[in-house]
Amino acid sequence: MTDEQDDRLGRDPAPAVTRSIRLLDLLAQAREPMTLTELATALGLAKSSTANLCLALEASDMIERVALGFRLGRRTAELGGAFAAQFQQVREFYSVCDASSVLRRELVQVAMLDGTDALYLARHEGGARVRLGTPLGSRLPAALSATGRALLMGFDDETVTALLAGHEPFPKLTDRSPTDIPALLERLAQARERGWTLDAEESYAGIVGVAVPLDPWAPGDPRLALGVGMSAAEADDTHVERVATALLEAAEALTNPFSAAARKGAR
Repeated sequence: MTDEQDDRLGRDPAPAVTRSIRLLDLLAQAREPMTLTELATALGLAKSSTANLCLALEASDMIERVALGFRLGRRTAELGGAFAAQFQQVREFYSVCDASSVLRRELVQVAMLDGTDALYLARHEGGARVRLGTPLGSRLPAALSATGRALLMGFDDETVTALLAGHEPFPKLTDRSPTDIPALLERLAQARERGWTLDAEESYAGIVGVAVPLDPWAPGDPRLALGVGMSAAEADDTHVERVATALLEAAEALTNPFSAAARKGAR
């Protein structure tokens, strides 16, 4: 390979696209409007170059201008919804929750594993009084939430350890949060034994989570999990067990019957 070829391969093939994605990431992380000056500083660009990026993104509704600067536009929500709707289980999720006498009253969410985080894709409000939950498109460390642990429980301990190596100590979101891999592996062992995971106020104080894994519907689909968030005041053992059973039933309803038959036939 010549020096010229090596330099060409190391170059960003589309710098404007890369910068636009970085700008969107900045607004997503800020969760509030940012001024042109703040964006330019964070991107390391001249204000004139940043203004041109903003004009292009604003024209496509990816961002919008407000009194305090720029924020994400409605098009980003449409794209997020379109991403989630690609997956059969997300499309069927709402009707399965509505058909359950237990889940129709609960705050139920679907998440996928993205690196070491649980990324939240869908949300069924139900009749639950708890409205906290996790906003769509947001993340929690997979080690700390019930939904995240449901995503991890299908891996063996060696894979979980390799995935999370270098991420200790985990963020201590509450006094009950596990902070290292051995504490997480203990929780995952308990989850595998009973078939569902429990977050006993470990990601949010006052909130208990219960979750189960979902087998991918088709090859290439992401690993998903289905979870319920409830008030700790309501989360006695009986209610937790009732919700866990309902989630397992929902997971079965959301499993591709052909895949399940194929797995049984292979055993």
